[in-house]
Amino acid sequence: MSKIIISCAVTGSIHTPSMSPYLPVTAEAIADQAIGAAAAGAAILHLHARDPRDGRPSSAVADYMAFLPAIKVATDAVVNLTTGGSAVMTMKQRLAGPMAAEPEMCSLNMGTMNFALYPMLGKRTEWLHDWEEPFLRESDDLVFRNTPRDIETVLRLMGHERGARFEFECYDLGHLHMLHHFVERGLVRAPIFIQFVMGVLGGVAAEPEHLAYLKQTADSLFGDDYMFSVLAAGRRQMALARLGATMGGHVRVGLEDNLYIARGQLAQSNAEQVEMVREIVEAIGREVATPDEARAMLELKGRDRVRF
Repeated sequence: MSKIIISCAVTGSIHTPSMSPYLPVTAEAIADQAIGAAAAGAAILHLHARDPRDGRPSSAVADYMAFLPAIKVATDAVVNLTTGGSAVMTMKQRLAGPMAAEPEMCSLNMGTMNFALYPMLGKRTEWLHDWEEPFLRESDDLVFRNTPRDIETVLRLMGHERGARFEFECYDLGHLHMLHHFVERGLVRAPIFIQFVMGVLGGVAAEPEHLAYLKQTADSLFGDDYMFSVLAAGRRQMALARLGATMGGHVRVGLEDNLYIARGQLAQSNAEQVEMVREIVEAIGREVATPDEARAMLELKGRDRVRF
């Protein structure tokens, strides 16, 4: 099997500051944790921005630029910026940071879907900020929108015009068929990097049999023209990462996807999760890819062509 790419999703837009004191929300904290994750073995850093005042998801270019230069100076890791942002943002807002920064990679959700976060409310009654509880509670009526027109817009603006390659986030079987549709239209070219996103309420559950069928379907649609990575949100994070690695895939971890390192034990950094998954994949005989090896595998444009 080829070398394995570890991606780290550093902060995301799903978890809120009250859930963990270790979730990075300021520019300094995001940069520090991203740099630490890269030092631990993450070749790709998947990044969202936060409003440093209260930790809510941000689309402001200034909030991105407050941490991107520091990351570039301190590490050669591939920067992968979200085009999903947050489900409560417009497309224009979601693309503001990526269009300004012109990163080597962007994420791209391959369909519209329910994005239910309200189970995260749990039994919590105290919140650090007044936006957190309504944000989660009202997600029982939340739809993440990415229509075929939206997808084509991102492919054009970030891919064809700015040279980014994509982490195609597929939350369900239909998303693979949507990706294949864009391949057939000539708007997506190999090598294709698919992220199987599992465990989000509204998408496919994080179960081994589902992963097997996702891979079987991708094999039939894309043949040898794709690579896959596995992301399991929540408690199945490491178990599905191990399984994906044994199947020849790549892996993604990070506090965007799971706040814990063990049952009932909060991860104190993104690097802690990267270190754990690195030990897992090396124990089964996989060798971790460096950032430059990941660039070659994914045919990225190079860090000299970004704008931060």
